[in-house]
Amino acid sequence: MEPPDKKVRKSLSAHTLFRTLRSSFDTIPDVRIGKPQIALTDALMSAFAMFSLKDPSLLAFDERCRNDNDNFRTIYGIENLPSDSQMRAILDPVDPDHLRPAFTEIFRRLQRGKVMEDFVFLDNCYLLALDGTGYFSSSKIHCDSCIVKHHRGGTVSYSHQLLGAAIVHPDFKDVIPLTPEPIIQQDGTAKNDCERNATRRWLKRFRQEHPHLKVIIVEDALSSNAPHLCDLRKARAHFILGVKWGDHAFLFRHLREADAANKTHTLTQTDSDTGILHHFRWHHHLPLNESNADELVHVVEYWELHADGEHQYFSWITDILPTANNVDSLMRGGRARWKIENETFNTLKNQGYHLEHNFGHGEKNLSVVFVLLMMLAFLVDQVQQHCCPIFQAARKQSRTRRYFWESIRYLFEAFLFASYTDLLQARASGIDRQQPILRDSS
Repeated sequence: MEPPDKKVRKSLSAHTLFRTLRSSFDTIPDVRIGKPQIALTDALMSAFAMFSLKDPSLLAFDERCRNDNDNFRTIYGIENLPSDSQMRAILDPVDPDHLRPAFTEIFRRLQRGKVMEDFVFLDNCYLLALDGTGYFSSSKIHCDSCIVKHHRGGTVSYSHQLLGAAIVHPDFKDVIPLTPEPIIQQDGTAKNDCERNATRRWLKRFRQEHPHLKVIIVEDALSSNAPHLCDLRKARAHFILGVKWGDHAFLFRHLREADAANKTHTLTQTDSDTGILHHFRWHHHLPLNESNADELVHVVEYWELHADGEHQYFSWITDILPTANNVDSLMRGGRARWKIENETFNTLKNQGYHLEHNFGHGEKNLSVVFVLLMMLAFLVDQVQQHCCPIFQAARKQSRTRRYFWESIRYLFEAFLFASYTDLLQARASGIDRQQPILRDSS
């Protein structure tokens, strides 16, 4: 399903969102002494511009900066561009928590602009997918925040990971990323951080920043444990979590017993267009596991059967009471979890953002600061993809995302633009070929 056809909203245009980010960056304290040549806001916006333009490396961005400053000033509001070494030095001491308000401010703009109404899914709730991913690993480069792993044979590896969070909808390819949570070595702890601890921190911060947002958390089977369900209840969040027969034998044994006693509910539907058969089975109030028999959950199973014999099977636990009226929605919501993998992490790693490239590691916070700025660039792009007709028209001119971003970088370097909207319009409408105007080299 394509995003709803909407007029260009100035409050959500890339030009306005760039100014919103700059205003947010202006509030971040600069720990440097004296009057630095490059303002912290310019350094942050320069790194953001690098990810916005999808430059493959900091060196490539530095080369672009040497050629032309005008578009950086008019489009991104950058007065003084730092060199690659200056950018690393300026951003390394920045506290990553100071970037969180930028995410929440853009989200509030989406709410005020009624964009988030498109993503309402079930019972006036949003589907919120959570998952972790790695984005840096090395046997040599490291910082105090790195996760440290000692291997057999005495070798050591260092890594950075990230807990991603995105509001998703089965009908849209677009996602709305929220502030991610770095999985990094925490101050004052000897043990490595992990995804479970990061999720607990993320839920607490999420409720502080969005106290009234109604959400249904969707996650994989690793999250189907009693401590996590307790965390979700504390966060006032509903859930649809994957479960597997091999990992939840106690739960599925009770489900089999209920089915043998004819106590389960079933629903079978056939798609008249495709001939695909959809079969559901569900049961209420089953114990999660033997150690937490008082932790009762609802179980939903789903089979998708094709005429050629191909079939798929999925199963989830949820706190939303399954019925014949909503079991199809619960299934679609559970399967939408893959959008955090496909539309988020896969896009960031393979569609031009270069998530796994080491733009700079630093000694303190540089790696985390860079990945948060990359996620902010991804957020702005997703907003444009969902509700900006000019961006949608420009994107349709390219078969792949990679070529789209290559063409944007070419136009950015070859022509002068007053705003990002004008840049997109040039990509959407095209520019007449003309003889180049050579600079006077005398």
